[in-house]
Amino acid sequence: MPQHSSINRNPASASGSREGAPFFTSIPVPARWFGLSGAIPFVGLSIGGAFLSGAHQSLAYFTLVAYGAVILSFLGGVHWGRAIKAFDQGAVADKFLWVALGISVVPSLIGWLTLLVPLAIGLPVLAASFAAMLLIDLQTVKSEQFPSWYGNLRVILSVIVIASLLFAWL
Repeated sequence: MPQHSSINRNPASASGSREGAPFFTSIPVPARWFGLSGAIPFVGLSIGGAFLSGAHQSLAYFTLVAYGAVILSFLGGVHWGRAIKAFDQGAVADKFLWVALGISVVPSLIGWLTLLVPLAIGLPVLAASFAAMLLIDLQTVKSEQFPSWYGNLRVILSVIVIASLLFAWL
């Protein structure tokens, strides 16, 4: 099978360890592209909504909350995957599994609840939830359960997402 030169086969970079690499460039290119592309709806809906009025603005901001709920759920899913892999490998006890799976499910529930409350409540609750998930993710990176580049990516995307949600809220 032919090898493609664009695939980095360096074991150190495959695990996410790129000591001394700059903050942004330590993030694998596909993760940068997909991550930043996923931030476009946050920015577009929050800024675009500011130029709309009435029902159109409400629809833009509800769409922003709905998208935020989906992405918050996705962040929880990352922790579900981490937990089941660690448990399956026998690396953790039942207590860890309860905590890790709890962390993975709560974001989905919060996201769903933000769809049921007024926008004036849903937008800041989502912003706070993204901030909380960032702190959890950075702790997970610190404990070496996620690669360091993931923490870098999460910081960049969280700043964009939280700023967008708060801009729409104000």
